[in-house]
Amino acid sequence: MSPRDSSEELFAGTYGAKDFDRPAAELSHFPESGMAGETAYLLMHDVLQLDGSTGLNLASFVTTWMDDHATKIVTEALGKNHIDHEEYPAAHRIEEICVRLLADLWNAPGHLDPVGVGTIGSSEAIMLGLLAHKWSWRARQEAAGRPIDKPNVVYGAETHVVWDKFARYFDVEARRVPMSSDRFVIDVADVRERVDENTIAVGAVLGTTFIGQVDPIPSLNDMCADIKASEGWDIPIHVDAASGGFVAPFSEPELQWDFRLEHVRSINASGHKYGLVYPGVGWLVFKDREFLPADLVFNVNYLGAGQPTYTLNFSRGSAMIQAQLYSFLRLGREGYARIVRNMLGNAEYLSERLAGMGRFRMLNDRLPEPVVTFTFAGDPGFDEFALAERLRSDGWIMPAYTLPPNAQDTKLLRVVVKERLSRTLVDALLDDIDKAWTELSANPPTPRPPGADEHPRPC
Repeated sequence: MSPRDSSEELFAGTYGAKDFDRPAAELSHFPESGMAGETAYLLMHDVLQLDGSTGLNLASFVTTWMDDHATKIVTEALGKNHIDHEEYPAAHRIEEICVRLLADLWNAPGHLDPVGVGTIGSSEAIMLGLLAHKWSWRARQEAAGRPIDKPNVVYGAETHVVWDKFARYFDVEARRVPMSSDRFVIDVADVRERVDENTIAVGAVLGTTFIGQVDPIPSLNDMCADIKASEGWDIPIHVDAASGGFVAPFSEPELQWDFRLEHVRSINASGHKYGLVYPGVGWLVFKDREFLPADLVFNVNYLGAGQPTYTLNFSRGSAMIQAQLYSFLRLGREGYARIVRNMLGNAEYLSERLAGMGRFRMLNDRLPEPVVTFTFAGDPGFDEFALAERLRSDGWIMPAYTLPPNAQDTKLLRVVVKERLSRTLVDALLDDIDKAWTELSANPPTPRPPGADEHPRPC
């Protein structure tokens, strides 16, 4: 930079810097030279303002707010690689504490030895849990002299797409139980038709992403117990509690879905959903150590000492695991229960107000978690996708989507009520829905082509 250029930069102010007439967002080659930190920050900060508001994001289950103390914990831990147990033993101990607390929250029997691991999210946790069940099934088959070449896993169409990924990636036959136009959770009779001696596990969901409902987990457990007694097949249940695992213990502690049930052997949950931690952290907990085959746990010593590892990822940040323990300590059962109660109250209020408009049909009248799903009660001349698109102009991010095969004709909208969605914001949302409906009724949009932008697996 010439002296003159330096002088011009000095007196021009940050937004007068030459970097602000470059298309930073369209870079196709690695930069030859750098820029001032403040300039790089503002370039990115200003571009990222084009994203939707996290506070108005009704689509995602993911946490969008933590308090200042949590932010300090996260900031202080940003440089810690969580896999470095020898270097950061206290951080590793926090993971073990969180697993123990979750096993207690999910009612693991006191005489057992629960084990688990922190993950990037529920997707990794589900894959690890099902891998353990595949290995355990294979060991049982080999001990009985039976073939091990045709494992299968049974789960419903209401599950997250990671269940399909697991089956494809790890060579397991996927036996999916379809939805119907009037049933959006798994059907026990349909599951019974699909299980056999090669079934590694049955999947159940505590809080589906499609509708926000709960699979009949106690009935699935009874089915597995009957099968064990009659056929000798010991089929485990893996509960995908990605969102419900941090809701049901506080809203319905008497609900039987967890380790109190004999065949529930593993549970996953997302700490970055209703666990009230920023992304990304998930949890996998086994009811007892016997359900995690030892040959799936690797021991490495090239970080300074021998250490076990059971993850798909190796290096990862430690910050969100530490933030999870902060939330447990900060809130306790009472604090989580109050937050869950507020969210459910706001969800019920929203559901009742929407139903009262006479324009919508509610799809989950009972709210096991703070999720409201609804479809149009009639044909106003536009569809759910048009309403979602119109609400985006008011800042609301509300997903519209269709259900899986056998129920694919159902279009619906979903509102995930999170901690930040106060009653005041719910009222504002209702006002904007009413206004958008009136405008769309007066000027119906061009009909959408069939299948356009319809995402079969909302996340």
